[in-house]
Amino acid sequence: MKRLGLLGGVVCVGVFFWQCGMSNPINHTVSGLRMDERGVTPAGIDAVVQANNQFAWDVYDVLKQEPGNVFLSPYSISTALAMVYEGARGQTADEMANVFYFPTDEVTRRAAFSALYNELNEEDAAHVLQVANALWAQKEYVFLETYINTLQNHYAARATNLDFIHATEDARKTINTWVAGHTNNKIKDLFPRGSLNDLTRLVLTNAVYFKGEWLAKFDKGKTRDEAFYVHSNNAVQVPTMRLTDDVRFKYAEIEGVQVLEMPYKGEALSMVLFLPAQDGMADLEDALSVEKIKEWQNQMYQQRVDVFLPKFTFQTKYTLNGTLQKMGMPTAFSSSADFSGMDGTQDLLIQTVVHQAFVEVNEEGTEATAATGVSVGVTSVGPSVPEFRADRPFLFVIQDVARGHILFMGRVADPRG
Repeated sequence: MKRLGLLGGVVCVGVFFWQCGMSNPINHTVSGLRMDERGVTPAGIDAVVQANNQFAWDVYDVLKQEPGNVFLSPYSISTALAMVYEGARGQTADEMANVFYFPTDEVTRRAAFSALYNELNEEDAAHVLQVANALWAQKEYVFLETYINTLQNHYAARATNLDFIHATEDARKTINTWVAGHTNNKIKDLFPRGSLNDLTRLVLTNAVYFKGEWLAKFDKGKTRDEAFYVHSNNAVQVPTMRLTDDVRFKYAEIEGVQVLEMPYKGEALSMVLFLPAQDGMADLEDALSVEKIKEWQNQMYQQRVDVFLPKFTFQTKYTLNGTLQKMGMPTAFSSSADFSGMDGTQDLLIQTVVHQAFVEVNEEGTEATAATGVSVGVTSVGPSVPEFRADRPFLFVIQDVARGHILFMGRVADPRG
């Protein structure tokens, strides 16, 4: 899988399958179809959003074990694996549904993913947010027309035939070109040489790209090097932005954690930052959950806040096979896998799941995904102005404000990358 990022981020997820049995080859050509969200309901969309958010914190609980920066798009991972789930059956499907919390009713699930895809890809002059899916199938390998059509109609994943058996390198380059084109060239080599082989039969890709400007921009002239305490006894100098004008944000200090929401222009997306006390990251990570975030956000209110935030740019790349197996879906990666909904056989299993991302946050904004509403006004005489000084490790999410849908999330352990 993969990702991205002036103000924002890009993510790409790739899932590829290989054949552990034999199938009768038949010339199979697929063509693209339009999205279909018939049957969508508010409750169905909410169910998928909540499923994605719950998975977000579950997968973060595993990825946080490694030291350093963390950045991912749980929505990208969920979407890519939802396309896989459409072809899963039996125990394979049950395990995937438990890990990703997918609604098992196919009408509800498909219509909701369709609606979210359409919503996120709506044109907006305030920001750029693009989601793209694609299906890459071994030519002459028989995939069920029902499966191909489901991905095209409900996930906008157009299918392209490639020859992984005899022209693996050409196939790899074709997919990487698609990825680069949908991530503003931030991810140019999602699949390195040797990652695909002559046993590959199907590759599913998802790309998410976001670029947005802050509603209240930082003044570049005020950015200066300041200390960032990677650990309480280890400070490094990093360019730190400051916003000390009469600007109001949603803010609260709860249970020893400072929570700040900074909206992007248009106020449809926002970044929510969680700043613990020095050396308090482990406690914060243990405390955070879907329910806890809702609880804290309900306690936030608009007020003037002086903000000191380091600029940061970094990339991440994860191979998620072991992570997903540890979370509860080992069968999909084994010879016992049942993806008969894809080709009518039980000859396929997941070969690899990869996720790659890039994020950049500066005075202008972010390249990623998120939004929230913040009003700007003149402060009145009153209590002292709270200070949000991110001079130590912190967490952040980029969300769709209206739905609270987490599109990106990360941990900044060291702004230098």
